[in-house]
Formats: sequence, C-alpha cells, structure tokens
Amino acid sequence: MIKIYDTTLRDGTQGEGVSFSRRDKVKILRLLDEFSIDYVEGGWPGSNPKDIDFFKAAADIELNHSKLAAFGSTCRKDSDPQDDANLKAILDVKTPVVTIFGKSWHLHVTEVLRTTPEENLRMIKDSVSYLVSQDREVIYDAEHFFDGYKADPGYALETLSAAREGGASCLVLCDTNGGALPGEVAEIMKATRKKLPEEEIGIHTHNDGGMADANTLTAVEGGADHIQGTFNGLGERCGNTNLTVVIPNLLLKMDRELSINADSLPNLTHLSRFIHAIGNLNFPENHPFVGQMAFAHKGGVHVNSVMKVADSYEHINPEMVGNTRRILISELSGRSNMSYLAKAEGIDLDAHPEAAGKAVEEIKALENGGYVFEGAEASATLIILKHMGVETEFFELVRYRTSVEHRRSGGTFTEATVKIKVKDQEFLAVGEGVGPVDAMDEALRKAIQRFFPEVDSIFLKDYKVRVNDVSAGTDATVCVTIEGADRADEVSWTTVGASENLIEASWSALKDSISYGLLRKKKQD
Repeated sequence: MIKIYDTTLRDGTQGEGVSFSRRDKVKILRLLDEFSIDYVEGGWPGSNPKDIDFFKAAADIELNHSKLAAFGSTCRKDSDPQDDANLKAILDVKTPVVTIFGKSWHLHVTEVLRTTPEENLRMIKDSVSYLVSQDREVIYDAEHFFDGYKADPGYALETLSAAREGGASCLVLCDTNGGALPGEVAEIMKATRKKLPEEEIGIHTHNDGGMADANTLTAVEGGADHIQGTFNGLGERCGNTNLTVVIPNLLLKMDRELSINADSLPNLTHLSRFIHAIGNLNFPENHPFVGQMAFAHKGGVHVNSVMKVADSYEHINPEMVGNTRRILISELSGRSNMSYLAKAEGIDLDAHPEAAGKAVEEIKALENGGYVFEGAEASATLIILKHMGVETEFFELVRYRTSVEHRRSGGTFTEATVKIKVKDQEFLAVGEGVGPVDAMDEALRKAIQRFFPEVDSIFLKDYKVRVNDVSAGTDATVCVTIEGADRADEVSWTTVGASENLIEASWSALKDSISYGLLRKKKQD
C-alpha cells in the first residue's frame, strides 16, 4: 500500500500569498483525516509561534486515521541532538511522527552548513536515533537528493544509510529544487531501490520544471511507497506535487492501493476547493480533475461525441472525483450544445428541431458583437425558449436613467429611474444603490413587484465586467456577467450582456437575470 503524506499545512504555506490561521489549519486537519490521508504534516514548531499554537490545538483532536507529524531539521554541526533547540521544540509538541530533513548534496554540506561530509552523516544518524529513542516514528527527508546523487551518487546514498541506521521508518528522496526530469527520477529511484531493497522509500518533488506530478508517478513506478505533496500543488516557488492530481491517477489509472478508496474519492473536489477557499485564494479552474474546466466541453463536435459516448472526450467519469460535466455555449457551439443545455433545463427541444439551429445562429451573432456565453447558460436558455415560441418577456423596458453624484460632504450618491411596461400598464420606480447597477436592480424590482411579488426572493449575487478589446480604449465593448440567485432554494444562474456602453450592457444582463429567475418561479408553480 502506498502511503500519502500531506504537507499542505507546512510546505504549502511557504507558497507566495498562502497563509492559514490556527483555526484554518485545524479545519483542514479534520478534513484530511476524514479523507484518510495517512500523514499530515502540521508545521515547523521551531520556526514560528503560530505552528506551536496549532499543535497545542491539534493535541485535543481525536484523529481516526491520520498521523500528525511535526517538521524540523537535524541537529546543528558539532552539537548533540539532546541539546538542540530545534529538536527540543519538535519533541515538545508531542506528535506521534517527526519528520526531519538533512543534506544529501556536497554543495550544501560544505558551502551552506560549512561542515565535513563525515559530520553531516553523524548529524543525520544521531538526530534520527535520538528522536526514535523518544518514542517517535521518524521520517527522514533527504533534501536535494537528486541533485546530490547527480553530483556524487555514493555520498547521497550514504546519507540515506545514516538515517536508516538511526532508525528512520521511511527515507524520502526530495527533488528540492524541482529540476529533475522523469528519466532521471526513474534511474535514480532504481539505483536507490537496489541499494536499499527492504526500506520504505518516499518521494517529495517540487514543480519548478513543471514535472512534480510526473516525477512522483515515475517514482511510484520505480518502487516508491510513500508520497509527499500538497493539495492543489501549493508550495514554495512553483509549488509541490499536487495530490489532487496524483491521488486519482494512482487509484484510477495505475490501480495502486491507498487508504483513500473509490468511495471517498468523490470528496476530492470539495476538499480541494475548500482548502483554497479557506486560504482566501483564487481557485485555478483549469486544475485537472477538480477544476470547473476539467470536464467542460465547448466545441460542437466534442459535445456531440460526449452525448453519445462520454469516454470519447472524457478520460474518467467526472463524478468519480466529485466533479461534473459542463457544456459551454459559445460561437463554437452546435446543435448538440443546445440539446444538452435544453435537457439540463428540462426543455423538450426535440419537439422544436428548428429552434436549436436558430439559437446557435443568434448566439454566434451576439458573440461576434462582444457577448460571451461561456458560463452564462441562463441567457442562452432564454434564447432557446424564445425560438421555441415560449414567452420569456415578463416586462418591457420603456426607459431608464442613472445618475452618480459626488457630494462635497463626502461619499457618492447613485440613483436610477426605471420605467417598464407590464400588461399594457407603465410603471416608474426610483432606486438607490452603491452603484448604477445596484440602483437599477432596486428600481426594476420596485416597478414589477406588484405583478411579480416572487421577485423579492431573487437577488443579485455577483457582478463582473470584462473589456473585450482593451486597445479600443474608451470605445471598447464591455461584457457584463451577472450571477443571480434565489433565496428560496439557493440555486444560482448567470446571464450576460455586452455593449460599448457599460450601463447598457449591465441592463441587458440584469434584465435576463430577473427574467430567468421569474421563469424558474413560474415553472415551479
């Protein structure tokens, strides 16, 4: 069985812009335990007070599967481990597992530590031995192992032997600079296994060359039975091995046995997104397996094939990792895209075969004018229904006006006036807001509320603006997307508008958002 060692809470936090509070780390620890991660590295107690506070809090948590590890270095040169402040700090947090790193590369031994190769071996062996004598399971991280091996294979292997003699339970080969290639990893892993055939060998890679995940999987093929990495590849510089990539590949592609099984794997997407969200980080939607784009299909040929045989353009079933298939609507869409969207919306498009083609042509024309329908399925749905002859216009705009006033007393005052027509009756309403769109939203609701009281549960959740051609300066077309939602069932949807006028583009997206929300309410009734 391959053991998974997560270092999100330590190595992951060394990435730029990544910081977890003590409370954040506790929440992540619980989720990693529920996911059946074998080891969770909580931090470096000798480096900062926050990590010490976390270990104090973690001491009261009953873990069902994960073993908590504290991280640190070997003792200093010309000193005994029992007198080393770093090792004392590690022992003081009372974790069952201790992970320490030592030097494998002559460059670091002589130029960084400024000591002899012999003294470095002594530091490794004695530090491991001392920690083992304190009833700790010791994992040894051989820092810069691949660079060290390429410079002097014999000495790099000697450092592993020193840790083994000290009693380390696992010897981890670290590509600390992240510059190794899969072929090098395969060769060095083979040599290491030949030297240490009975030992548990781990792999810890960084992504500076874009090879972290490939190097990790290559190491597994070469006999590694312990993997270190972080969720979403967080980590210093270009990051670490991405466990959200490696874990599903091991289970689904390489048929390796892990504590994590097919029953818990559907939690992968949620866990991945939670870690980014709690760290207040922007989630990269092109992440393999867990990103929104991972199973998003845009081209009409692709969509047509996927609808017939999912395997034709999907390497796994998205539900295996807790993700979902998405069909994007754009100028590249075909009838299959429309059919898929209609089916998802509960629309019988088969009874209106001409509607799909007309909808495709309109969407292509609108995208040529600056609209972007990717992710704006609600606006696309309204177009389909229009061509099916379904009434989607709950109200008609007569006119609107917005004004923004900056007052000398301080602050900005925004007001919108909207006049709409419903059932041959015209109504005018005034709204105030933090900006023109917010004010228009309020005014529109006031104007239609007497006819559609259900609009009260529909609200504007998010608003985004994108300039399509920045070279056009102030004449550029802007594309506005609005995320609307319903308080009653917490369902959300996205609409789009585009124009050279920001307010006009915003009105178009807002009108669609309210219309789609009312249409949902009507269908529910």
